[in-house]
Order: sequence, then C-alpha cells, then structure tokens
Amino acid sequence: MTNRDRWRVYKTVSVVFFMAVVALAVVQRGSINMGPPFELERQARMHASQGVEPKGALQEKTSSYLGKERFWKFGRRQQQPKGRPTTQKPRVTTNSSPGTWDVSSSNCSANLNLSSLPWFNSLENNFKQFMLYRHCRFFPMLLNHPEKCAGDIYLLMVIKSVATQHDRREVIRKTWGKEQMVNGKRIKTLFLLGKPSNEAERANHQKLVEYEDYIFGDILQWDFLDSFFNLTLKETHFLKWFHTYCPGVRYVFKGDDDVFVSVENIFEFLQSSSHDKNLFVGDVIFKAKPIRKKENKYYIPQALYNKTYYPPYAGGGGFLMDGALVRRLHWAAETLELYPIDDVFLGMCLEVLQVTPIKHNAFKTFGLVKNKKSKMNREPCFFKDMIVVHKLLPSDLMHMWNLVNSDLACSKKVELL
Repeated sequence: MTNRDRWRVYKTVSVVFFMAVVALAVVQRGSINMGPPFELERQARMHASQGVEPKGALQEKTSSYLGKERFWKFGRRQQQPKGRPTTQKPRVTTNSSPGTWDVSSSNCSANLNLSSLPWFNSLENNFKQFMLYRHCRFFPMLLNHPEKCAGDIYLLMVIKSVATQHDRREVIRKTWGKEQMVNGKRIKTLFLLGKPSNEAERANHQKLVEYEDYIFGDILQWDFLDSFFNLTLKETHFLKWFHTYCPGVRYVFKGDDDVFVSVENIFEFLQSSSHDKNLFVGDVIFKAKPIRKKENKYYIPQALYNKTYYPPYAGGGGFLMDGALVRRLHWAAETLELYPIDDVFLGMCLEVLQVTPIKHNAFKTFGLVKNKKSKMNREPCFFKDMIVVHKLLPSDLMHMWNLVNSDLACSKKVELL
C-alpha cells in the first residue's frame, strides 16, 4: 500500500469517527445540562437530597389576610380544589421512616371556619394569622444535605439561623461549629433556615444563601418564611428531617447562632457518666407562667393557652439531647398542635413522652449573669468552664473564642461538669 493509499484510509476513518461523535452528542443533548458549573453542581447536590423541587419551581408570591402579609408561606402554590385545608402530611410512626423528605408541595389554605368563633375574633391579628394556618405543618425542602448523617456521627451540631445572619454562621464555622474528629468521634454541623423575610430583597438574599451553601454545604432550608412564630415550624421540620436521615447520630446539640459553645466541655460532660436514652439537658425553666402583657415578645393570649404554668422546658439558646430521644420527639410533635413559642413547644413534646429535662449550671442562656454590664460576662475564665453562653455578637464570639483557646491561666476551675 502506497503512502497515498494509507492517507486515504486514515482520512476515511477520521471522518467516520467524527460523525459517530456528532451523532452521539445529538442523541444525548436533551439530557445534558448546559448551565454554568455552579448551577450544574448545585443541581446535582439538590438532586442528591431526593426530594427538593428544582430551582424555578418555587417562585415568590405574597398573599394577605386582614390587610397583612401571610407569614406561613412565600412560594408558588400549585393549583388545588377549593376548600382543601391542609398540607401534605406524611404518616409517621415511631418505628418507621420515609427514607427521603416526602413533602414536595404545600397546598395549604386558611382554616376560615375559625372566623365565626368569638374567641378567635378576640385575638390580635398576628395570632389570627397563626391560627388560620396552624394546620400547615410540613413544607418542601429548598436545600438538603442528607449526607451529613451518613455513617456514625457522635455529635450533630444544629444551629437555628436566618438568611441575613451569614456573619454569625461564618464565625461559628471557624470556632465551635468547626467539623472535626475528637478522639476518633465525628462532629458534624448544620444550619436551619426558612425563606428570607425581607420582601424587597428576598430574591437577592436567597441567591446569597444558595451560594453560601454551594461553598460550605451545611444549610438545611425549607419553603416557609423565617419569622418568630415560624420557629416552631423550624423545630418540627428538623425533627422530621432527623427522623428521616439520621439513624446513626448519637447526640444532638441544638442552639442559636449567637452563642458560645465549648465542644470540649460537651465531651467531658457526656463521658463523665453514663447517660440513658432520655438525656435532655440545658438551662431548664420550671413553672414558667405564660406572659399576658401584650407588649412583650412572648405574649400569649388566654384563648391560646389557659393553663397556669408551662411544662418544664429548656431555653432555646442551646441544649443537648440523646439521638434516640430526638427521634421520639418527632413522634410526640405529631400528636400536638403547633405553639407560637418553639422552646415551650419542645417542652410540651417532652411532657408527652414523660421525660423531664435536666437543668445544668453550665448552660447559660441568659448570659453568665443577668446584669449585662457585669464584668463577669466578659471574663474568659468563666467562659472556659461553661458549655453554652448566650447572646454574643460575632466579633465578641471570635474574641472570646481566641481568649479561651489561648494559653489562658485561670486560678481555679469552676466545678460545674
């Protein structure tokens, strides 16, 4: 064969190969995502969560009742027949789990039957809003990370936050919320968010949250509006999420994004003695009375709660639970109506389970001392012996963390653990 013949053969083979590649590309074109790398990777992360609606399926929308914005849901509702009263509500038992987040829509309309009741009409507008949509218990997930609970996790750190408090989350990731191994035991961290509450900037804030999650992969977000009354929704949604994805988590710390936490002291406490499956420890309040002053943030009308005392409950700044108890709390929450104050609602769940929370002096959810001007609240040697101290700004948290973890010489260790 001459060189000219060889060239013709090579040319023919090359053309055939090129045509084959083009044909294959045409066949697969419909299934290829041609978006930018960030969007492709974010979608892959969301598909892995098994239950998150694609971006664009949930558009922002507002509605109103009594001239006020509805605070339960900001997202496009699917078409539904008139009078459908509730969201999709999964069946839950104490011994089974759906395996994935099984709520993909939130077709929920107001329970207008309440409007004819005298006690309902005596409520303030924000409580009327709460009662009208109280039955709306579960919403779709926007950001999900079931992989956080893969394998055996000794301690899951769960922090309530909102979209705009990215500076608090950043400091927590650098300090006590840093994911690590301690004595061969894994610690994982998650932040709990709803939809951004600022209507004018909601779209921008949501994009920032999505980008933050793209970088760190540690945000759980649901399609309900972040508001004070919806903190209880954040509680029930986390309990359901944990029940679904976290069979191998031993302990859970749950707190706010403005607290100082000593992981070292948590480990010392957990290893100091044996703890049963009902462990629930924190800054527990006994015989707290419902606040009836309307100007107070925690005001509760008599029509909503008419008992003299609340059940024992832990201040929401931070508390520690056994993983088995968290799964049982999900079942207990299903038996109760939602309540506007999330701390109290969790205490009601404990009461259903006949579990009494343990008060521990190393959990300070009102600061080290109630006098905010006291120097004790800025003394690192006191912080060194605590498990949780509430109410620190990001700069203060970083400063205190650096002091406590420096070569700090304290005269005597406070015996709290």
